[in-house]
Amino acid sequence: MFHEGKALPVSSSVERELHADQERLYQDVLRLLTANRVPFAVSGAFALQEHTRVGRPAKDLDIFLTSEAAALALDILSKDGFRCEVCDPVWLAKVYRDDFFVDFITGMSNAAITVTNSWIARARPTVVLGVPTRILAPEELLASKMFVVRRERFDGADIAHIIFATRGQLDWSRILDLAGAHWEMLLSSLVLFRYIYPAQSHYVPLPVWTQLVDRLMLKISSPDPSARFRGSLVDENMFAIDVKEWGLDDLLSEYRACRGSNIRWPSHTIEDREGAA
Repeated sequence: MFHEGKALPVSSSVERELHADQERLYQDVLRLLTANRVPFAVSGAFALQEHTRVGRPAKDLDIFLTSEAAALALDILSKDGFRCEVCDPVWLAKVYRDDFFVDFITGMSNAAITVTNSWIARARPTVVLGVPTRILAPEELLASKMFVVRRERFDGADIAHIIFATRGQLDWSRILDLAGAHWEMLLSSLVLFRYIYPAQSHYVPLPVWTQLVDRLMLKISSPDPSARFRGSLVDENMFAIDVKEWGLDDLLSEYRACRGSNIRWPSHTIEDREGAA
């Protein structure tokens, strides 16, 4: 299909070259965090490449860590001269140098999934841009993509590639635990995988299919009239009409308000440093 305007990314196994300043930023951040014993794991394009061999442009470096570790990392990097910003205390901070940046991610923006110490403990050793580090295990990488189903960004292909490339040799109990109450989002990703790779349906173990499909059939056969609308957890913009005009539940706001641990880093630190310059 032809798309006008900017060319869309095409999947391949070719590693994309980084700008020299971009690469140095990533290397410096990784080395500083490691030297200061900040617990973290690399995700994003680098983790996807490691687990699936699918390469794509890395516009940034995604680092997953807990909110507490994020605050520590920001403090360390700001003292080393990086420009730091908490963009959204629920899930995202950024570290800048020149025109490039690194994302610190502590969970999903809808607060449905949160990075915990177990994510970091399960991370796997590797080398990124010549720096020894750790990347998310494939189970956590898969879980981190379940809610990336927006109109402008969809990671369903990434999930399919993770399952296909690992031949389903995954800790499915861990994946089910990570999905938790949002198991339908996992099931939808698995159905998409089955559609894409019908000959590899067995990469998802039969007990996993059975458990999820049986659970779905039970919910369908005995619907709960008090069950709440969850569209805002999927995409707050596409389902804005449901909340703002039709009066349905705004679970997104509730989830974010109840987030147990946000990124708490004194924003005045950078302001004080800039004022003293």
